[in-house]
Amino acid sequence: MDGCSIIAFHSLPHFVSLSLQDQHGAGSQRSQEADKPHRRKGERKYSCDECGKSFTHMSSLKRHLVFHSDIKPYSCDQCGKSFTQKSSLSMHKFIHSIKPYRCDMCGRSYTRSGHLKSHQVIHSGVKPFKCDLCGKSYTQAGHLKNHKVIHSGVKPFRCDLCGKSFTEMKSLKRHEVFHTGAKPFSCDQCGKCFTRKEGLENHKLIHSGLKPYSCDQCGRAFTCRKNLWIHQITHSGIKLYSCDVCGKTFSHLGSRNKHLRIHTGQDVCCCDLCGKRFVTYSNLQIHKLTHTEERPYKCELCDKAYKAPNSLKVHQKSHTRKRLYKCSYCDVSCWVFLILLF
Repeated sequence: MDGCSIIAFHSLPHFVSLSLQDQHGAGSQRSQEADKPHRRKGERKYSCDECGKSFTHMSSLKRHLVFHSDIKPYSCDQCGKSFTQKSSLSMHKFIHSIKPYRCDMCGRSYTRSGHLKSHQVIHSGVKPFKCDLCGKSYTQAGHLKNHKVIHSGVKPFRCDLCGKSFTEMKSLKRHEVFHTGAKPFSCDQCGKCFTRKEGLENHKLIHSGLKPYSCDQCGRAFTCRKNLWIHQITHSGIKLYSCDVCGKTFSHLGSRNKHLRIHTGQDVCCCDLCGKRFVTYSNLQIHKLTHTEERPYKCELCDKAYKAPNSLKVHQKSHTRKRLYKCSYCDVSCWVFLILLF
């Protein structure tokens, strides 16, 4: 945390105080001076009819009453978030500029130390809050609560442009940005643009080579937390999404939707040599290698080569993974369970 950041962060309470003075102006100060002869010290003669809270000044009551209304006249020009008071907007704007608390493991920065501490739990791997419906675990109780809405099926927040519905308002707002086509955050290394700053920060990890999010079951590492979550579902064995046509089950909704295209015939690619059908062109190209002797995917650690990238990935684990599976009849141990069957 450098000197400039410390001074700027320290001056925040003073800045908010000055903003309040600017908001109400000299006339408000004269009003307060006029009130002084009419009140005793500590007396709260102005009360709110909505909640009963009392105030010593009429101006304070007026500021408070705004909270009971839906009026939020002060909006942030960077993210669109609105506030009832100008001082709250001024405090919020620091989020877009000053982030003095930085994570040593992944480089993400935060405006408050509490936010950094909550983030650092992610790197510890501890997830004490588990969903009793699907087994997915979370580092914070709030994240689990938000996740459970998915199982309820309730999606009250609907996009007016495409009709897509969401469980949370913040998810809807993130989605609506895609309709604008605006991508203000660009990577200075490759030029790729993003609609959100978080997307750019996650993308930059690709160039750095850092993969701070690792799976505690197989050791596979990922650049962003979302990809780790998607990967971990495969270890759970839970397959919530099933095909209505053939009954095949899937761990991910996207995989199920791709599979459905086989039954509908929509955008299905067929092999001209054997007639086998694929839902993506890339899978068809990989399949076609089975009809040839070409093995373009080579291991950098040994001389072995493979026709498909997935086969290479499975092989590469043999150089790094522990031998987790042990034969019950002899002392042989393997890193893939299926090897023990032969």
